[in-house]
Parts: sequence; C-alpha cells; structure tokens
Amino acid sequence: MATKLIRGMGSFFKTCSCKRQGGCAHPYAIRFRDGTGRQCEESGYPTQDDALDRLTQIYREKRSTPVQQSEMKRTLGKQRFGEYAGAWLPRQRHYAPGTVRTVKQLLDRQILPTLESRRIHSFSPTVVDDFIMSMEERKVGLATQQNAFDTLKKILRDAHHRGGIADDPLRGVVPPEYIPTRITIPTVEEIHALKEVASKALVVVIDLMSGCGHRNGEAFAASLEGMVADDVYRITEQIEGRTRQRAPLKHRKAGDFREVPMPTTARESLLRYAHDVGTDQNGFLLRTQRSPYWAYSTLDYQWSAARKRAGITRKLNPYSLRHFFASNCLSRGIPITDVAEWMGHSNINMTYRIYRHLMPASIGRAAKVLEAGL
Repeated sequence: MATKLIRGMGSFFKTCSCKRQGGCAHPYAIRFRDGTGRQCEESGYPTQDDALDRLTQIYREKRSTPVQQSEMKRTLGKQRFGEYAGAWLPRQRHYAPGTVRTVKQLLDRQILPTLESRRIHSFSPTVVDDFIMSMEERKVGLATQQNAFDTLKKILRDAHHRGGIADDPLRGVVPPEYIPTRITIPTVEEIHALKEVASKALVVVIDLMSGCGHRNGEAFAASLEGMVADDVYRITEQIEGRTRQRAPLKHRKAGDFREVPMPTTARESLLRYAHDVGTDQNGFLLRTQRSPYWAYSTLDYQWSAARKRAGITRKLNPYSLRHFFASNCLSRGIPITDVAEWMGHSNINMTYRIYRHLMPASIGRAAKVLEAGL
C-alpha cells in the first residue's frame, strides 16, 4: 500500500506481498509526477529514508523550476517524434551535406515508420529496445541498425537534455553491435601498378588516400595550401561527392581541420601535378572538363578504368587505399590513437574494431618491452 505525502510530492510503497512490509527486506518504490506532469515510478530504494530523500529531491527541483519553463517542457514532451526530429535536424548545422542526407534516409526508412507518431515524453528504455527488436525482425543489416540507433540516440538525448523526457530513455539499452567484415587491403605492388596507368589526377588521389589517409571527398579538395610543412598536410574541407559542393569535414564544424603526416611521395605528387597542370582560382588541383570539382562518378570511372588496365582482378575500391594507410601505420608500431585521429574517426572504437587484427602481436611485444625495463 502506498504512503502518500504532501500534495505534489508523490508516494512510496513496496510491491511485494509480505504481510509485514515494513520489516521485510524488499526494496521500496516511489511514484511521482515529473516536471511535464507525467506519472513516473522508480524502484530499488533499500529504506524509507532513501525513498523519501529521492522524493524530496524531485519535489524541490519541481518547486524551483519556473512555471514558464515547466510549461515549455510539458509542451515539448507532448510533441510527436516526427515533428521533433524534423526540427532537430536543421539545428545540426555542423553536419556535412552527406551526413544530412544519410540521417534523412535513416529517419525515413528505419525510424519514422515505427516511431513517428509516438509522443516525446513517452519514450523509455523499453520503447527503444522494442525499436531495436523491430529492426532485427525486419532483418535490417547490422551496419544500418547501428546507424539508425545512433541517430535515434542523438535525438532522444537532445529531447532529454531539453526537458521533454524526464528520465534517461537509453538507460540500460544494449545497442546493436556492428562488427565490420574483414577488410581488403591493396598491396604496394597493386598501388604502383594503378599509378602507372592512372591519369595524373587519379595519381594525386591515390597518393593522398594511401599516404595520408584522406577520404575520397577530402582528396577531391587537394590543394597546395594544405601543405603547411614539408611533412604535414592540413585537411580543411571536402568536396561533397554527389553535389560537387565544398563542405566541412565529416564529424566536424565549418572551419575545423585535422593535420596528417605527409610522406615525401604524397608531397612530390602534389607539386608535380601543380607544375604540370596548375591550380584553379581557388587553389584546388583536381577538376574535370565539365566541372570545377571531382565527384564520386569521376572517381568510379577513372578507378575502374585504371584497375582494368593494370590487370587487377581483386575487388579493390578507392576506399581500400584508406585501409592501406591504416595498415601501413599500425604495422610499423604507430599508436592506434594517432591513426584514429589522422583518419578523422569520431570514435576510436570504430578504428579498433576495423583494424585491431592489423596490430602486430601487441601483447607479446609488450611483454618483451616490460622485461627489458625490469
């Protein structure tokens, strides 16, 4: 039986069927209304005092919150998820155009069909778990499951932070785990063979991606301005591969940059291309006859032609050059934390999952180093 306290404070009770609940060891639960007016329950409090302390804390927080702010949170919580997500995405001004397009696809194809009409304040860990299970039942690929969950998590975290959701809707949720398949890494001989038959522009792309770890779009934006030192290249922007527009780096805001090591091979490649072909009015090196910037279609066409002329039958794609860069770093003992930073990964866990097997005998090597120190 619940023990009611002063108006607005809530109540505490036990859910067990013991005759003398005051003396049994079962924990107490509390029931209260949050700042949005929604009734909530929490459990796991060992004593009455613990339950009362929690209720007092919640009551004081509600009392100290201005009425106007409480009403705003209540209004926010009543919004449908589809409406909230539609307002959330434009606020992510740091997203590159390609990221915006990806998020829209995840919302339209995976998230909104299931959650569009649900009110924000009704989200809980159970709702999120059910969403993950619905993707599993529809046999959605693990990579897409993880990306959809990450997008949903960002939106719900935002709603929780703004007060539309009182309790953490992701507490205890086990996210989908995407384990990347074993990657294909080109050999040095294959890279040299490609460069021998490639166009001058494609050689620049190959050298930047395999030597400096550039992404495709970052290589499209190659310029001499990026050479801030003889052995350092500063990546400041990318060319969006579908729209052929200049854009911020992935996972970064406009104006952000990252610096990567620049081997002599890459440096000489840029200087040679600038000497032979020149730059445009903005200092960019790569362009086509019809467009001032490269695009995915340009790269796909030139890569396929070069691979065919070089006689390479393995299924290598341009992104394999980034894998070569990571492999080259890790096989020579460069810390994976540095590799993750140079490659522009937002989370080192992704770097670790993809490239862990490339780290040579790290435990055995560590044992020898430790023994030398002893």
